[in-house]
Amino acid sequence: MTLYEFKLLLDEEQYRLLFNKGDFLTYRLEPNSRFALYALEKFFVEVEYNRKNNKIVNKVSFVSGEKLDIYSSKF
Repeated sequence: MTLYEFKLLLDEEQYRLLFNKGDFLTYRLEPNSRFALYALEKFFVEVEYNRKNNKIVNKVSFVSGEKLDIYSSKF
């Protein structure tokens, strides 16, 4: 599956695929959020959790760039 194909899926399908087939890599903490980084096929997905409510509030998928650079020190 390509990043483009992933983005065409409905949100529920994206989350199901991510949590069932994706590989958890690492996380980072911010004051109000926790970000988890997953690898899926040949791209990455960052999932943002609201720490107070313990709920997913956003996800961003990407291949490279600034988002991935944030995690480079954790590998």
